[in-house]
Amino acid sequence: MMKNSISASKASLVFFLYQMISALDVPLDSKLLEELSQPPTITQQSPKDYIVDPRENIVIQCEAKGKPPPSFSWTRNGTHFDIDKDEQVTMKPNSGTLVINIMNGGKAEAYEGVYQCTARNERGAAISNNIVIRPSRSPLWTKEKLEPNQVREGDSLVLHCRPPVGLPPPIIFWMDNAFQRLPQSERVSQGLNGDLYFSNVQPEDTREDYICYARFNHTQTIQQKQPISVKVFSMDSLNDTIAANLSDTDIYGAKPVTERPPILLTPTGTTSNKVELRGNVLLLECIAAGLPTPVIRWIKEGGELPANRTFFENFKKTLKIIDVSEADSGNYKCIARNILGSTHHVISVTVKAAPYWITAPRNLVLSPGEDGTLICRANGNPKPSISWLANGVPIAIAPEDPSRKVDGDTIIFSAVQERSSAVYQCNASNEYGYLLANAFVNVLAEPPRILTPANKLYQVILDSPALIDCAYFGSPKPEIEWFKGVKGSILRGNEYVFHDNGTLEIPVAQKDSTGTYTCVARNELGKIQNEVQLEVKDPTMIIKQPEYKVIQRYGHVSFECIIKHDSTLIPTVIWLKDNDELPDDERFLVGKDNLTIMNVTDKDDGTYTCIVNTTLDSVSASAVLTVVAAPPTPAIIYARPNPPFDLELTGQLERSIELSWIPGDENNSPITSFVIEYEDGLHEPGVWHYQTEVPGSQTTVQLKLSPYVNYSFRVIAVNEIGRSQPSEPSEQYLTKSANPDENPSNVQGIGSEPDNLVITWESLKGFQSNGPGLQYKVSWRQKDVDDEWTSVVVANVSKYIVSGTPTFVPYEIKVQALNDLGYAPEPSEVIGHSGEDLPMVAPGNVQVHVINSTLAKVHWDPVPLKSVRGHLQGYKVYYWKVQSLSRRSKRHIEKKILTFRGNKTFGMLPGLEPYSSYKLNVRVVNGKGEGPASPDRVFKTPEGVPSSPSFLKITNPTLDSLTLEWGSPTHPNGVLISYILKFQPINNTHELGPLVEIRIPANESSLILKNLNYSTRYKFYFNAQTSVGSGSQITEEAVTIMDEVQPLYPRIRNVTTAAAETYANISWEYEGPDHANFYVEYGVAGSKEDWKKEIVNGSRSFFVLKGLTPGTAYKVRVGAEGLSGFRSSEDVFETGPAMASRQVDIATQGWFIGLMCAVALLILILLIVCFIRRNKGGKYPVKEKEDAHADPEIQPMKEDDGTFGEYRSLESDAEDHKPLKKGSRTPSDRTVKKEDSDDSLVDYGEGVNGQFNEDGSFIGQYSGKKEKEPAEGNESSEAPSPVNAMNSFV
Repeated sequence: MMKNSISASKASLVFFLYQMISALDVPLDSKLLEELSQPPTITQQSPKDYIVDPRENIVIQCEAKGKPPPSFSWTRNGTHFDIDKDEQVTMKPNSGTLVINIMNGGKAEAYEGVYQCTARNERGAAISNNIVIRPSRSPLWTKEKLEPNQVREGDSLVLHCRPPVGLPPPIIFWMDNAFQRLPQSERVSQGLNGDLYFSNVQPEDTREDYICYARFNHTQTIQQKQPISVKVFSMDSLNDTIAANLSDTDIYGAKPVTERPPILLTPTGTTSNKVELRGNVLLLECIAAGLPTPVIRWIKEGGELPANRTFFENFKKTLKIIDVSEADSGNYKCIARNILGSTHHVISVTVKAAPYWITAPRNLVLSPGEDGTLICRANGNPKPSISWLANGVPIAIAPEDPSRKVDGDTIIFSAVQERSSAVYQCNASNEYGYLLANAFVNVLAEPPRILTPANKLYQVILDSPALIDCAYFGSPKPEIEWFKGVKGSILRGNEYVFHDNGTLEIPVAQKDSTGTYTCVARNELGKIQNEVQLEVKDPTMIIKQPEYKVIQRYGHVSFECIIKHDSTLIPTVIWLKDNDELPDDERFLVGKDNLTIMNVTDKDDGTYTCIVNTTLDSVSASAVLTVVAAPPTPAIIYARPNPPFDLELTGQLERSIELSWIPGDENNSPITSFVIEYEDGLHEPGVWHYQTEVPGSQTTVQLKLSPYVNYSFRVIAVNEIGRSQPSEPSEQYLTKSANPDENPSNVQGIGSEPDNLVITWESLKGFQSNGPGLQYKVSWRQKDVDDEWTSVVVANVSKYIVSGTPTFVPYEIKVQALNDLGYAPEPSEVIGHSGEDLPMVAPGNVQVHVINSTLAKVHWDPVPLKSVRGHLQGYKVYYWKVQSLSRRSKRHIEKKILTFRGNKTFGMLPGLEPYSSYKLNVRVVNGKGEGPASPDRVFKTPEGVPSSPSFLKITNPTLDSLTLEWGSPTHPNGVLISYILKFQPINNTHELGPLVEIRIPANESSLILKNLNYSTRYKFYFNAQTSVGSGSQITEEAVTIMDEVQPLYPRIRNVTTAAAETYANISWEYEGPDHANFYVEYGVAGSKEDWKKEIVNGSRSFFVLKGLTPGTAYKVRVGAEGLSGFRSSEDVFETGPAMASRQVDIATQGWFIGLMCAVALLILILLIVCFIRRNKGGKYPVKEKEDAHADPEIQPMKEDDGTFGEYRSLESDAEDHKPLKKGSRTPSDRTVKKEDSDDSLVDYGEGVNGQFNEDGSFIGQYSGKKEKEPAEGNESSEAPSPVNAMNSFV
């Protein structure tokens, strides 16, 4: 088990307190809430910073609930506020909300201040936040003399707004005298401070009505600044003025407009600082002057701008990051660039934080004498201080409570009494704000109450989960027990799940689950019970589904949908067409069990679905209807139209042409359309492509053409019957070459190695090149880095590899097409990534929570995304069994792997073995592979119920005794504490007598039963027990003898099973007459359904059951035909669970073994061919050598069955009725040793107990050996025999 870092006493105390807190949550039951006493709770209050309209009444909200209803009082600026002495102030009835009457003479400024509300009843007092009341202000603009702005063309300009300070701050915008907003652009824009910035002025900026407006939303007023005049002098007009005032000899004049590199208008300097609070919106601004107008770009030094939270405004001059956190602190660089250069400014951003909750205190409901805690944890930057109040009073001066102890951010309560009820306030504050939370401690002593209505009826479908509610309340927390029936025993065991809220869950409801269930709730103050009813209904099934139909047009068709359902449920049948409602058409007739469509048309073609709904379940089935044309009437022959003819091209232009034609005969069916196709004789001769389609009444069409294509056209006529043959091609028309119109599609950048970037694209088709010499310009640059584009021109290929890149960084990529005439339009950019590398870090904090004996849940912390070094694909959990705790013996370690996709941080480990020790580790996976493994984590599964005893033999029958021998369970799943033996006599009519039960110590393996009746058949039931419960039982029958001569009774014993996910190997032992014909019966364990029967081929003593459901318990028994219905005892087994995303060893897969066998056979055939060719023309007396040198290991064919002595057929071996043991041989005397025939076919299956070896040893164990023989005659002494060749291969 995992070691706990907390001491045992402290851990138990924390767990106990958690139980108390969570156990006494009061349900939201209105009747219950009306009866229980409860301290006050603030439910509604005004905001902390409350700006009010000075022209309207002030309403300060304060609502609270409690039992008894609380009373309210207020403080103003820290002192009591007597509302009775101020006629302008009233309090709403049954409420703490204040209404200050301003509209009848009051002044809002007089009520400016800090208000706090207190709600109080006999169990405590809750307080509101400090509510700061401030009236809104909208002052007038200060008068100022504004000088006209005279600016030279191309210079920068800033028009200052300087709005009055209001509360709250106004919204600024610029308009003209006509109240039209001034247009803004990358050149002219408004800053965050309201000023209007011109990166460079142009002559059209000259105007006299630049007006700044300030809108105050609270007072709904707009203030206007005096208009500002701007006059821009252009260079042409300035030179004309100079020339008019100078003589002809003067050569001076104004210099033309010169381009200038960027300079920043705001902010000034190269660096600045900004502080923002966590959760707010961060706004950073850079506005630059220059000619041409500079372009602004933003980057974060040493990191990336946060995805999904970053926005650019004001033509990218403003960087906006919403919901900022401490991780957004850092240096943000804005870069202004034009063709003459660039400049930049670095803004150092520090994110502070007002207090925010980590764990806010929660209401605590306790019973007298119990313990509990209130926890108040907050964070901020700087770290907030925590202070406590009790009923609104600082806890240091509050009345003492011996059950209360304050420990920093925690209040610990011990042995509380009813007088300990109170409301506690936690205040967390720093320089940027505060948090205030109320949490009450309510000490209640209440007997149990069950809130679920009595005799409530629950209905579920067979084999589905059933959830039966028992909502309860009590203080102390009641204990819940469930019973079935009026006098039933308490419900326990793995077949039930008991939830903390009192709900009983039956995971798989069966018919025998129907009945009355009683929920009992008890605590030290009383006991109460409630009965509910459960009914298990049969599932709804469609026993005859609709079938695929092909119907001629105007015929009738019917789909059947016959259902079987529980007699107490009322089904409703709905028909859909193509997953939508049936057309509103009287031709559709819906019957009880069918849907009929009359006069079928082409529109009826589609998929029809029958949906059956009940109040508990729903099933559906679908079928397709295909409508075909009805056969034509003899009077009129309808056919496809004849092809058009006489195609003519006119109006030839570079990008268009007109095509005309004459239609062919329509053959009694009007032509509905013409399809025009074209051939490109230059790039794809002989291939025809769709061009367009026109109505059947049209015989000319204007066609759009592409450059550098040698066009031919043909026309196809279409009517209701079909398409005509194509017309003869038109004359050819070659269009002129041009620049490419489009760029390659599907551009991608994916690295194949950690230090490269592979750029791929889909090349243009031949006619898309628009001219000869098609090439591609490939450009790339690293994203979010101030780099220039790197470009290369490549031939007409579809891939280019960039080497020497950093590992897994984003790149901006674009691919542009060009030909001999020029470039295609500028392509769009795509984002790619350089190659991935293996992750660097293993997941940390791996924790395992064992849920039950076969299931565990594993948690881990995600690795940092930077350490993944690639696309995160998920996590892999490797786990393996170390040893069984009951046997203390290690086994071959078979590691299992579960893959969890995406950024998942937990997963379930199914199919564990009970009472075992396991290890696991976790690894992160990217596109390159797996990262390092986390340290191995050890966990243990608890005990479970054992499997059935491995065998039960009954020997030595006498007149009055029988000897029982048994083997311990194959899977004890814990520590065995005893065996339970039950037996009863069976008379000649197979009626059972009284049942006797005996408990046997776990260390015994045999028992002599005495004092039995002579000549009597007994049936025995035998199972093992652990501390968890009893395992599945094994049954056997035996007979005491009539006299000392024991008669021979046929019997089938030692039925064993080996189960995989979907099949099971069944084997047994038979004693009795020869040539018995066996059969196997099986069914779902616990089900009342009839047994399913499978006939065994021949007299074999094994059989393979296939088509089983994974994770299901089955019962099985074996019988013999013709022996008066003689059967074996029942055995119970369970198929393995279906595993998700599980990886297994490839060498254990059937397809892999089959492939290896095929390769071996092929090599053997090749060796035989080589042998024959090498000895061609010679003679190799194999038969004489075998006769002369008889090898006892190489047996002749049997005379009786024609099979080889070395390789006997399993089905033809009638001597022992046993499957061939893996790796065994039949001796020369054709006898089989008993110890060699005890195995079943499970040794050779793909189940949990038998597999082929990875090295092919299954083949090697069946290959014979032949000693080397001396040479004879002229034959080579080294000539290989097929057997030796096979041995050498193996």
